[in-house]
Amino acid sequence: MSTAIELLRDGFIRIEGVLTSAVSGLGPATLEARIDPDANSISWLAWHLTRVQDDHISDVAGTQQVWTAAGWQERFGLPFGSAEFGFGHSTDQVAQVRGLSAEDLLGYHRDVHQATQKYLDTIADADFDRVIDENWDPPVTLGVRLMSVLAEDLQHAGQISYIAGVLARQGIG
Repeated sequence: MSTAIELLRDGFIRIEGVLTSAVSGLGPATLEARIDPDANSISWLAWHLTRVQDDHISDVAGTQQVWTAAGWQERFGLPFGSAEFGFGHSTDQVAQVRGLSAEDLLGYHRDVHQATQKYLDTIADADFDRVIDENWDPPVTLGVRLMSVLAEDLQHAGQISYIAGVLARQGIG
């Protein structure tokens, strides 16, 4: 029988696996391509899903984001503030996520994945009902927040796989 924490751990491991499989070895043309003028690129999706996980997990863990603590913000050199993670980005902002390598995108994600796994070591199933954000109706619990991060990241990892497949069939990459 699995605990909720074991299931979350497995879910985050699956995200890392899908992302690694889809992004490894992709060059700039594939990472930055958009299947239509307003679509998200693989680079933007990989950056965004990792930023969401980093932001939300560091918030509940009470730790500094990997983005700033490990120097990824400077390494990526994107024209966004340190708190930015892509929600509500316009098509022009999506286009600004350029010049990133597959190795950097996956390296940042690996660091965030390790921080996520470390955080999961610190909680118990009984913690899931703790309210962490009263700005919503109903208030958001730790369990709901962790599940929302997992769901969003799995969705974006699937989008990345789909886009990579479409681009490969078009001879891009």
